[in-house]
Amino acid sequence: MADETTLNNSAEPELQPRRRFFERLSIALGALAAAVVAIPSGLFLLLPAFKRAPQVWRPVGPLGSFAPGTTVRVSFDDPAPLPWAGVTARTAAWLRHDSNGQFIAFAVNCTHLGCPVRWLEKADLFLCPCHGGVYYADGTVAAGPPPLPLHRYDTRVRNGMVEILTSALPIPGNS
Repeated sequence: MADETTLNNSAEPELQPRRRFFERLSIALGALAAAVVAIPSGLFLLLPAFKRAPQVWRPVGPLGSFAPGTTVRVSFDDPAPLPWAGVTARTAAWLRHDSNGQFIAFAVNCTHLGCPVRWLEKADLFLCPCHGGVYYADGTVAAGPPPLPLHRYDTRVRNGMVEILTSALPIPGNS
């Protein structure tokens, strides 16, 4: 028995450095594999938070097609559509041509939870059917849960065309 113990103890010191080397190699390779997965994943998740959507002037129609005193829905291309967005790359706004000749563009999304609002011409109000949000014609809150007025887009008339300065909409509840 003494001989076996002596043999195991004498072989162990030779195996210890090799075993320690392979342990460290395994840890290093595992850390490298984790970094190879984690770094691109982290960049994919974090970089969009720092990238601002472009602001682009989009034409929505000729000046003569909007009668004074009316509010109409207009469509335009999203300022930063995703390559696979397809039809959803088109978005909309409510364009109001007031009696003074000024144009005001409102987002179609309620500031409560982002539901689409609709224009009720006879009542002269915007209505969010989801939770009962009501907005006056100028976009301010009339009733219901919306915390803020409707988001506004900048507008201009250039070369006989009404244009909207597209931008990313604030996320409801975070603005």
